[in-house]
Amino acid sequence: MNQYVLDASALLAYIENEDGTAVVETLLQQAVNAEVELYVSVVSCIELFYISWQEQGKDVAIERLKQINDLILFQEPIDEQSVKVIGELKANHTMSFADCCIAGLALLKQAALVHKGPEFEQIQAEIKQLKLPFKHKSNRS
Repeated sequence: MNQYVLDASALLAYIENEDGTAVVETLLQQAVNAEVELYVSVVSCIELFYISWQEQGKDVAIERLKQINDLILFQEPIDEQSVKVIGELKANHTMSFADCCIAGLALLKQAALVHKGPEFEQIQAEIKQLKLPFKHKSNRS
């Protein structure tokens, strides 16, 4: 069965109806039909929450987190095995810590990483990727 890890940018694309929404919707429908497995790092949930809070307020952030929790996603914590994979990624690449956490989950699950960020281009030889249309960098950090 195909597996995918959704980055916060993919979740936001879905919620905010940005370019790439149709791809995420298709994956979600395939997950409902048990055709694929979808994963999300707890770090992506944190990113979704704080970005939503910063841009649209606490109430929107809480509602969006509930919306994500209602989707057919396996939310994965950081465990001992992932610490090593994430640490190795961070030691060898210039990606943010959060991006290393998300990429590490994709590596561990041997899943395709679904995202909108050009920062993952530096690991495209290491991780399968499903790239959504890139969004120009905003004040999100």
